[in-house]
Amino acid sequence: MLDTGVDGKRRCFGNGPGRGHYAEYHDNEWGVPVHDDRVHFEFIVLEGAQAGLNWETILKKRSGYRKAFKDFSPARVALMSDTELEALRSDPGIVRNRLKIESARRNARVFLRIQEKFGSFDSWLWEHVDGKPVRTAWQEMADMPATTPLSDSLSRELKLMGMNFVGSTIVYAFLQAVGVVNDHVVDCWKSDG
Repeated sequence: MLDTGVDGKRRCFGNGPGRGHYAEYHDNEWGVPVHDDRVHFEFIVLEGAQAGLNWETILKKRSGYRKAFKDFSPARVALMSDTELEALRSDPGIVRNRLKIESARRNARVFLRIQEKFGSFDSWLWEHVDGKPVRTAWQEMADMPATTPLSDSLSRELKLMGMNFVGSTIVYAFLQAVGVVNDHVVDCWKSDG
């Protein structure tokens, strides 16, 4: 059974003192279908940065990431110089891991190639699920897998195209974030199951 927040809503996550930003993310973004390429790129960068860390940590640094990575414009990030990327290693507003910082530019360049080939990243992504979100009906958060055949497949494709920090677990979290997969558990107020 899910915890109930101070507002009386049962959530998959985000209830508890000092977790309002996490509840807001749960209520307004997680599992909501996205069709905006800038937002897709934002979550590719953020989910890659999250690798090995807590998602709440990344959410708290989200505004720092927006500033550091040019409001998640893939075209602008793709043009960032080595000097600009190196300067970000001293920016406390983001996770200062060199490989994660450099992956933003690398992934932006691949993202642009996907847009060019398929018309948009959104078109490429949603064609994998015939344009319809995958709706699950988990009873508990503990039932939810870390990866699925879909995330395995997309991870392989993205890696072959040249992206990094896109392992299957990261890709599954990305799919949840952009609503390709709706994993709100059945007791959650956001569940339609």
